[in-house]
Amino acid sequence: MYDSKVVRRRRAVLAVFVVLSIAILTAYFGESGGGFFHTLQRGAQEGVAPIETGASRALKPARDFVGWIGDTVDAKDQNAALKNEVQDLRGRLARAETDLRDADQLKALASLHEENYFPQSTAPVTARVIARSSTVWYSTLKIDKGSSDGLRDNQPVIAAGGLIGKLTSVTGGTSEVRLITDGESGVSAQVFPAGVTGVVRPEVGDPEDLLLEHVESGRRVTENTLVVTSGFKSSRTESLFPRGIPIGRVSKADLEEVDIYQRVHLKPYADLKSIDIVQVLTRRPRGAQTAGVGLP
Repeated sequence: MYDSKVVRRRRAVLAVFVVLSIAILTAYFGESGGGFFHTLQRGAQEGVAPIETGASRALKPARDFVGWIGDTVDAKDQNAALKNEVQDLRGRLARAETDLRDADQLKALASLHEENYFPQSTAPVTARVIARSSTVWYSTLKIDKGSSDGLRDNQPVIAAGGLIGKLTSVTGGTSEVRLITDGESGVSAQVFPAGVTGVVRPEVGDPEDLLLEHVESGRRVTENTLVVTSGFKSSRTESLFPRGIPIGRVSKADLEEVDIYQRVHLKPYADLKSIDIVQVLTRRPRGAQTAGVGLP
């Protein structure tokens, strides 16, 4: 019984509030802008406004701090994503440049084999450079092919342009190349097509300059002529290499007055500072086809 009375009272109070609310809203929307309820609303807003302004100013540092944290987190995430994207793009660019450089060197090697003076009795084994000498004289290279690929000591090695050296140390899976710019190097050579012979050696102090020494002064060598391996089998300038591998082109010829020889400077065809792909010229079995120049 008691509970029923309480419920009825609450319902009655609620009904009164609903009726009053409807009456106030009706009066508010029905009166003019200067009416009682509009005036009361403006007064309430003016009274509360300083409190709202103060609260807003008091809470602004907190809101700014929360916003700064959110912006910082977003910026860090964006920065990390951009760094990953840049790293990925750099990797793709490096691979594309490497592939393009490899393609250019393979194309140059293929063109070299098509020259009419190039020896056709060889079977080229294509290899990649995996290490270089630590000195500025470009004396040696290491390649990723060895005796298991048919390589052995003293076989000639070419790169885009022409001869770069010979094998001096061969293991099962790698080989070392002694470059023609090494101080111990010497290549029996011939000026093509004149037939003047000499020995190509490095110029001390200039790894980009080669010398053709022991050239008889009676047979003058002129600038811009081609120099190739001589291929001689029995002479004081006996050659380890087959005849016809291009070495370089004559850049300058000096007549030595103190003896009977002419000193000839060569510009090597191969760029010994940026070699990535080489070919080792092995002996081709009789009846075999010429090997391709593509990387395995």
